Amino acid sequence: MGCAGQGPAPPAERLLMNEPSFRIGTGFDAHAFEAGVPLVLAGVPFRSERGLAGHSDGDVLTHALIDALLGAAGLGDIGSLFPSDDPELKGVSSLKLLREAYGQVKQCGYELVNVDVVLIGNEPRIAPVREQMQALLSATLEVDKQRITVRATTTDGLGFTGRGEGLAAQAVALLQRVA
Repeated sequence: MGCAGQGPAPPAERLLMNEPSFRIGTGFDAHAFEAGVPLVLAGVPFRSERGLAGHSDGDVLTHALIDALLGAAGLGDIGSLFPSDDPELKGVSSLKLLREAYGQVKQCGYELVNVDVVLIGNEPRIAPVREQMQALLSATLEVDKQRITVRATTTDGLGFTGRGEGLAAQAVALLQRVA
């Protein structure tokens, strides 16, 4: 999968052709709760009897962020980069996947301006660990913590998240061309 805007023209010529210097990507992920599985969000483990079912660690916040970054750079989605049928990815930390995905984004000549990630669900409450989540994500991406926003919302009892069947997350990422 190639980088966005990288066709046959060399980089200097692409800049002369008014290639945009900023790109926006969105990401979304959802996983069902599963008993006996660890609950990890933005790399932070939570005390819970239920975690999120998934091939990796099921970290919906980080997965949504990965998709937003990949989408902004024109690199496809998390499933194309990290297929769920790859046995080497079973149980892998999503922070590792995030580091690898952002490495590809940087190879395409982009860097993160900022990202806004929203957890959708009634539980867990993330306010007590929000700064830890932001610190882990910023350390993984090697960017200033001020570039990462992590928030949460409920759906007032509506849908699968409102019924407590699982969690969802969405993210928006802004990239800037640096090369």
